[in-house]
Amino acid sequence: MAWTPDQPLVSCKDVHKSFGAVEVLKGVSLDVAQGETICIIGPSGSGKSTLLRCINALVPIDRGSITVEGQEVHDPKLDKLALRRKVGMVFQQYNLFPHKSALQNVMMAPVTVLKQDRKEVEERAYRLLKKVRLSGKEQAYPGELSGGQQQRVAIARSLAMNPDVMLFDEVTAALDPETVKEVLVTIRELAEEGMTCLLVTHEMGFAREVADQIYFTDRGVIVEQGSPKEFFANAKDPRTQEFLSQIL
Repeated sequence: MAWTPDQPLVSCKDVHKSFGAVEVLKGVSLDVAQGETICIIGPSGSGKSTLLRCINALVPIDRGSITVEGQEVHDPKLDKLALRRKVGMVFQQYNLFPHKSALQNVMMAPVTVLKQDRKEVEERAYRLLKKVRLSGKEQAYPGELSGGQQQRVAIARSLAMNPDVMLFDEVTAALDPETVKEVLVTIRELAEEGMTCLLVTHEMGFAREVADQIYFTDRGVIVEQGSPKEFFANAKDPRTQEFLSQIL
């Protein structure tokens, strides 16, 4: 069965995951359509980041199913490298190579992993750094950049693989308030251009503005989902109401 764009690009069905005796995901199901932006919110430890790592096959699942473009992510025969080309991921910690410039960080995977032509990759890397508003910083090393700038290099690095979907795991959590905005602007532009995005975030204003759907997780289950308008105006579940009352 070939995947077609009218099917969900990412589909999670009844996903369970435990670490030792702790069940972190207790049957999570969600679908993400092509071009859709989904925000997952909820208290710490509710399984949000684990879910993203399962979608990217960084963490195996115990049962259930996760498909990306119709391919079962946890099929033992799946080429994980091929999957990670399709599924870009940006983490809370930027994980840049400190001894490589911004440009080299962005170029590295397409050149070394995909064996793409260095000249073409370099041109693309310049374009991507411009896209994340870092023109003029191509030769700077991570240590010379602010946290927000490093995070935007990390986003450009992910985009360099031409992914079909981008996962953002609390990408602003480690940043100063003034640099949060520049990273969120970059993500908003990607979403507006039609990139399929899944974000785990604490930035409620951003979620309200950018998300097509918001999922609220608590203790490993999805408690509630809805459009931002619906979700923030009339959350039904008491757990959601309580969470929102603490942060809004």
